[in-house]
Amino acid sequence: MNSCIYNGEVTHTRFKPVKHFLKYKTFSLLIDLDEVTKLDKSISIFSYNSFNIFSFYDIDHGERDGGSLKEWVHENIRKFNIEVNITKIKILCYPRIFGYVFNPLSIIFCYEKDKLKVVFYEVKNTFNEQHTYIFKTKDHEAITQKCKKKFYVSPFMDMKTYYNFTLLNPNNKLSILIKQTDKRGPILTATQTGDKKELNLKQLVINFFKYPFMTLKIIGSIHYEALLLWKKGAIYRKRNIKLKNNLSYEEY
Repeated sequence: MNSCIYNGEVTHTRFKPVKHFLKYKTFSLLIDLDEVTKLDKSISIFSYNSFNIFSFYDIDHGERDGGSLKEWVHENIRKFNIEVNITKIKILCYPRIFGYVFNPLSIIFCYEKDKLKVVFYEVKNTFNEQHTYIFKTKDHEAITQKCKKKFYVSPFMDMKTYYNFTLLNPNNKLSILIKQTDKRGPILTATQTGDKKELNLKQLVINFFKYPFMTLKIIGSIHYEALLLWKKGAIYRKRNIKLKNNLSYEEY
């Protein structure tokens, strides 16, 4: 199976306008979209597009209309004239747990045979909005990419900033670094790291108790940390544009 679990942690370090640090333990699924139906059939507590203790829904990603995520990826590769022949698609995301999930960031890895060719970064905010940044890769193992921020996420962060993505093609280790900068330097760094585990019934049972109510804790932590930032003096920025889904092809 190409699908797996990564047990690890997420950190955020803010440098300005106020300093702040957070860290929490999480686990993510890396799902090969060609295997998701097989996972549904072979793991009793995991389901595809239906309720279970753990589940994965197409409607949580892509166009978020319930259509095939795999087809949505192929459609956008054609739309932006990205000249690759994608043969395998994997998504890194949190699962639904008892029907609930919030994914601040999901990453879709697109392969031509065994070479990573295209990466989709799905960024969501707590207003149920999403923007997907699409990049073609230059290196299939160590990936570095940069783009302008185009989407309102944190109410305490300016829009006129840049995202700098650094990640490894996921294997035995998961390593993701996102540095947000302005013209004067770093504003925030966010990391996600993890160790690879098999995606099977035993490991999901272990993780259910090791990371209790993880998806609820994630959304709770986001609001709690926002309160702490506000108390430290961070200035609230109102969002001017409201959207459901948007995407951009970044030629960097």
